[in-house]
Amino acid sequence: MTLRIGAEEEFHVLDVESGRLVPRARAVLDRLDRPGFTAELQQSAVETNSQVHDTLDDLYADLAGARRRLDTAASSLGLAVVAAGTVPLARISSRDITADSRYKHLADEYRKVAHEQLVCSAQVHVDVPDRDTAVRAMCLVSPWLPPLLALSASSPFWLGADTGYASWRTMLWQRWPTAGPAGCHASAREYDAAVEELIGSGVISDAGMVYHDVRPSAHQRTLELRVCDACPRVETVVLVAGLFRALVRDACARLADGDGPVCDGRHDWLRAATWRAARSGLEEHLVDPETRRAAPAPEVLRRMRDRLRPALEASGDWHTVHALLEEALQAGSAALRLRRAAAAEDLLASVDLMVDETRGGRAGRRPAPAALPPITPVRTGGARPSLRTAAGGTVG
Repeated sequence: MTLRIGAEEEFHVLDVESGRLVPRARAVLDRLDRPGFTAELQQSAVETNSQVHDTLDDLYADLAGARRRLDTAASSLGLAVVAAGTVPLARISSRDITADSRYKHLADEYRKVAHEQLVCSAQVHVDVPDRDTAVRAMCLVSPWLPPLLALSASSPFWLGADTGYASWRTMLWQRWPTAGPAGCHASAREYDAAVEELIGSGVISDAGMVYHDVRPSAHQRTLELRVCDACPRVETVVLVAGLFRALVRDACARLADGDGPVCDGRHDWLRAATWRAARSGLEEHLVDPETRRAAPAPEVLRRMRDRLRPALEASGDWHTVHALLEEALQAGSAALRLRRAAAAEDLLASVDLMVDETRGGRAGRRPAPAALPPITPVRTGGARPSLRTAAGGTVG
């Protein structure tokens, strides 16, 4: 059974000369044929939506192509787009909310939380057989989401300062009333009742405001990953998508068999594990989902990959995920790379690195091991690269 995948990516809009966040998303969107490109809460962000794909290779080509089109549109206006959780140089204003009735409600109701929503994320959708399976699988995949956050961590800076976190976006995002771990529900009916209870409380206005780290889509037969920062390197999005698809496949198989390990219902530790991933990224310890003890991030992620090998092989993703994970662990988190650029020069250097990596550049990249040929970079023109040759294995 093929579990198809898709992704949504959010991008900051920056002025090329100053490196500052600017509320000019509408101008960029007006330069694009709009299907697949949409506005966000803040006028300084745009979102792209991929098509649905069977293979990681096709997802990669789709995301890379969308980035090229977005970059071309922005460049023609003296702007740049950046895929990262936050950008270093920004100002907070209540006047920069996108003109839309829903966004106006969010700004009026949540005030400073909405005004400071200068963050971008990457979301991944994976097919599920039905909504009941989606809700029950949510419980099984949730313990493994903090390591995916660590892989994506790209937001060390906020309003001109180093926060000390690898993903400050996570800390800002968790201020929303429904953000964080999803909890466990026995059925779609039970989950939907919990959502209706939240709506009835008046804290949220509709199901679209359930901002859990993972959730069943309200409109599609998918499970949606929502915990990750936007990622400067498109390869990181593909890696996260491959691992998440494997988690969903593994969970669906365990539920169908009825005799595999099931969640113990204890998710009280997950918020702490998410904090640890946001604080540390790939450079320090994470909470191991199996032992619930501190362990070095590379060990946790490699054990996760190896545990998921049957599911990865079933989707044809093993070689690609193996290669991309080793490269990611060698390169370090985006947060680390951005800090190094800022330390070597200044915050504008970290902005330049964000822009370069979003375009597909590999400035400052460490050599890859001989056994793992380097990923072909995504450039702003020319033929689209393929993960089939880049990762040293056949995808799909």
